[in-house]
Amino acid sequence: MKKILYGAAYYDEYMPYDRLDKDIEMMIRAGINTVRIAESTWSTCEPQEGVFDFSHVERVMDAAEKAGISVIVGTPTYAIPTWMAKSYPDVIATTIDGRGIYGRRQIMDITHPVYRYYSERVIRELMKCAAHRKCVIGFQIDNETKYYGTAGKNVQEKFVKYLRKKFHDDLYAMNAEFGLDYWSNRINAWEDFPDVRGTINGSLGAEFEKFQRTLVDEFLGWQAGIVNEYRREDQFITHNFDFEWRGHSFGVQPDVNHYHASECLTIAGVDIYHPTQDHLSGAEIAFGGDMTRSLKNDNYLVLETEAQGFPGWTPYKGQLRLQAYSHIASGANSVMYWHWHSIHNSYETYWKGLLSHDFQENDSYREACVIGNEFKQIGSHLVNLKKKNDVAILVSNEALTALKWFGIEAVSENNGNIMYNDVIRWVYDTLYKMNVECDFIWPESKNLENYRTIIVPALYAAPDELLNSLNGYVRNGGTLIATFKTAFTNENVKVSSDVQPRILRNCMGISYDQFTFPCDVKLKGIIAADNSTDEAQVFMELLRPEGAEVLAYYDHYNWKEFAAVTRNRYGTGTAYYIGCFTKEETLKNILRRALADAKVSYPEREQFPVIIRKGTNDFGKTVWFYFNYSKDEARDILPAESGTDLLTDEAVRKESGITIPKWGLRIIESDK
Repeated sequence: MKKILYGAAYYDEYMPYDRLDKDIEMMIRAGINTVRIAESTWSTCEPQEGVFDFSHVERVMDAAEKAGISVIVGTPTYAIPTWMAKSYPDVIATTIDGRGIYGRRQIMDITHPVYRYYSERVIRELMKCAAHRKCVIGFQIDNETKYYGTAGKNVQEKFVKYLRKKFHDDLYAMNAEFGLDYWSNRINAWEDFPDVRGTINGSLGAEFEKFQRTLVDEFLGWQAGIVNEYRREDQFITHNFDFEWRGHSFGVQPDVNHYHASECLTIAGVDIYHPTQDHLSGAEIAFGGDMTRSLKNDNYLVLETEAQGFPGWTPYKGQLRLQAYSHIASGANSVMYWHWHSIHNSYETYWKGLLSHDFQENDSYREACVIGNEFKQIGSHLVNLKKKNDVAILVSNEALTALKWFGIEAVSENNGNIMYNDVIRWVYDTLYKMNVECDFIWPESKNLENYRTIIVPALYAAPDELLNSLNGYVRNGGTLIATFKTAFTNENVKVSSDVQPRILRNCMGISYDQFTFPCDVKLKGIIAADNSTDEAQVFMELLRPEGAEVLAYYDHYNWKEFAAVTRNRYGTGTAYYIGCFTKEETLKNILRRALADAKVSYPEREQFPVIIRKGTNDFGKTVWFYFNYSKDEARDILPAESGTDLLTDEAVRKESGITIPKWGLRIIESDK
């Protein structure tokens, strides 16, 4: 890309009166150069079956083209019109809770042939209207797509066909692999296959969810195929992936395998929402950005992020600017708000846009003007930033689903539940606070050797091939860090009858056959954060060293003989195993030691709330971002390299400390 895309979603059809010209004028003043339109508008674009009206879309494209503003057009298929639900009620998905009722968005069966027929028709009509327009730079297919729990008869029939192919029509193999003899769940004829919604078998249930995720891959690929028939070579195809939602973007999306689903895109896209005010840490921005950048090992688009958002997210002064540059620091080539204006009724009335309900200038808009005009001035130094990281975190949708079926549950008030994404964020957030940048990899990734250190959190379900690759990675000189609940089952969630951890026992130099929930179990050893208060939390495996060095052990009268954290030399590499959930400071100690083994360099002097990130720009220079996620000024921060502050054009010397204002930033382009 030649510039950073700065913009917002814009919905002319939601406006209480005609103010398009005024909005365009305010956008230009704010430096907004891109709008995203149409993805929410099916019932407006096709008010009755076969009757099309793209006047709102055309109005915005006309105005944008005149003003020199680029347009991203979304296919409007994620919310079906009322006439479809009325005429074809079985288009609405049947889920574990039964047939849905019309009202919410994303309630349809994305495999249903009637839904597909009308989706294809409206996409084609929209493409005829928009694809040739000069202002249209790309297309977003659908919107935060998932499989929406669809599990009706047609989906289950497809699932049986999928299983027959997977097991080569061998029912005996399927029953044995899934353990269906238990409680008489054995299936002795394909015709007898039961309704999967009622299964209590974790292997079968997890496989069904894996199959449901493939429906998203196919659906997005199908839409991309249609768009490809119309788009110009200079127009991109993207999609706005989202994450597990815990009141904000949190972790790996359970219902979509981003790695697989992104294959049909020319550029990956993402929606990232996060806490602000005193809770703004930048961690969600960095996590979502790093994961999305890693999908194609390339720059990506932030298609939605908050301007004001929930009332509890109304940003403090400086935070909107800090947030915008935080996206860019992960390799984003765009910052786009959802949305330009706040709507005056319906479901998201109080999810506020850049403008409030009165459409007047406000503090957020004025700060957006600062951001937009800075992007104009220095954007050429920030667009297309490339990152080369030495650390990767391996994530797995299969492990996530398996741990949903076989999670770590609390047994007392002292032990909280943790799920897969809790472990992922425990690792990622600790690295983030240490200023260790990382990529993400997936079980199918073939580039393990590109990283000095690979961290494998809670890889509960994994195929032999992957575990053997990880053994080989260590043997050939890599540093591997695995946590509890790793390498326990195969890809079909079948627990191994081998000594645990299966296959990785080779490189880890440990074994275990028991695990429990800690109760007043302290940690002691050379990596324990504080020998008086550090303790095992939530879950603990009782590790027996088989050549591994013990870095921490359980300080408990009954568990004292067992290791908690170990380090083992294997081949020319090193493997660490973390047998329990620990406090953050203990995890930092483990990571520091492992990163030293791997000779990974990072800004050790600074830690959160000062966050340091970097990338190489189109001029071949390193751009360093220094963020201060704090209400207090940060002083005497030593730059990694001498250079020029892009925001002030001042020279900065490596030996001289810089000051970062509260909720502020400095951006230094190196002299080299």
